[in-house]
Amino acid sequence: MQARRGTGIETFAKRCKMTPDAIQGRTSRMTRDIGTDHTHGGAEKPTLRTVAQATGFSVATVSRALADDPRIAARTRAIVAEAAKRLGYIPDRAARRLRTGRTQVITLLLNTEHEFLGFTHEFLSGITERLRGTGYSVTVVPDDPGEDRLTPVRTILRNNLADGLLFTRTECFDPRVRMLMEAGLPFVSHGRTEFTMPHPYVDFDNEAFARQAVARLVEQGRDRLSMILPDDKFTFCQHLRYGFVSAAREAGVAHEVLEGVTLDSDREEISCALNACLRRPERPNGFVCVGEVTALMTMAAMTDAGLTPGIEADIVAKRASPIFDNIRPRIETVYEDLRATGRAMAEMLLRRIDGEPAEGLHVLFEPGRCG
Repeated sequence: MQARRGTGIETFAKRCKMTPDAIQGRTSRMTRDIGTDHTHGGAEKPTLRTVAQATGFSVATVSRALADDPRIAARTRAIVAEAAKRLGYIPDRAARRLRTGRTQVITLLLNTEHEFLGFTHEFLSGITERLRGTGYSVTVVPDDPGEDRLTPVRTILRNNLADGLLFTRTECFDPRVRMLMEAGLPFVSHGRTEFTMPHPYVDFDNEAFARQAVARLVEQGRDRLSMILPDDKFTFCQHLRYGFVSAAREAGVAHEVLEGVTLDSDREEISCALNACLRRPERPNGFVCVGEVTALMTMAAMTDAGLTPGIEADIVAKRASPIFDNIRPRIETVYEDLRATGRAMAEMLLRRIDGEPAEGLHVLFEPGRCG
């Protein structure tokens, strides 16, 4: 065996015009280099402790710095990031999951069709702002209220895909809330339910918004009010309806909830319904709009009917973006801060994951003044 190996090296040396000793030396160096290369598949995979030793920081500081925790100085984060890149450190989520029992993932069930322009951007921005530096990432799963809303929840529970859930478009007796409470998985809903058992939620006081909008229209002399509501199954529909109808009755003005359409109806159907009501002899002269999309469609229908907002009729709309600052004629609006909503929901979910009782985890945002 020794003779054959030596002969092979000598033959290779002759072809390469190198001495056998040079070949043997290069082979030894290659073997030695491969055995000590920790960055590219070596035996010793870089860990948090490796990065900590290289930088002189504690393991806890390195962990938080790599998670981009804003409480860690920017210079420290830069030093740790550079060392991790140089050493080839890659976080091992599987190992962390085995060690802690957590996925470090939060899932957002999101209905992308919404009455607000920019809802997804503002809402998700608030969530990610609060989760920055915690080590948690967010996965977004589309939620279609017209389909079985439990399907994605079952998948998440069955495969242990997340440590907690956030979701929107909450129903009065939302089946997702019931299933998650029974399973014991932390969650926060955007909107309240009618369940007697408390659960974490963040909501906007839509009843107060509707009352305020009606009061403002009545101040402007409007006495025939109209409103398009969400589907009856959603809790915020009940709050809006009660606030709108109660305030209109108290003021003694005519009012209607436009029939045959909801906020989730096809845009063409909503336009047709608005155009039809504006062609009636006793047409509405005041509109309460739950979101920017409905407000823009109402303004378009008024223009098509030869009416001017602020002259023949007025609009009070709920908004979540500055779009109406740049639209003329101006309409009055009430602001709902969706970024603050996202931050509050993420904060609440983290507290719930850490074991805080659900009884105290409630936030109800109040509407600002019409403007």
